[in-house]
Amino acid sequence: MKLHYSVQDGLNIIKAYTHDSVTINDDTFTQSIIVQATAMNTNWAPQTIEQLDAASIEALAELDTEIILLGTGQQQRFPDRRLFIPLYERKIGIEIMDTPAACRTYNILLEEERAVTAALLIG
Repeated sequence: MKLHYSVQDGLNIIKAYTHDSVTINDDTFTQSIIVQATAMNTNWAPQTIEQLDAASIEALAELDTEIILLGTGQQQRFPDRRLFIPLYERKIGIEIMDTPAACRTYNILLEEERAVTAALLIG
């Protein structure tokens, strides 16, 4: 699905997504990615919900953010909630949804100038 959004220049905007890719600004990614307003991590290790582990959540907990949108692929799937203890301890909100919903929600919260992070499992 192609998304149209008008936000300030210089921000990372999710412009489109398919079942196996996400387009941020003018770049298309086919592997998991962490995206924030002005930063991206294209080396986030987990590629599937089964690969989500304490180290990958700790990487999210170290980010300067108030909420993380975890996109779990084409279907909403819930990992063990104990994985999120580092986020709870730092008072970082976590919302778990399918990746298309996470993409849409990220753009809305970005438009509202919220400190949002999308951690997207693609595929």
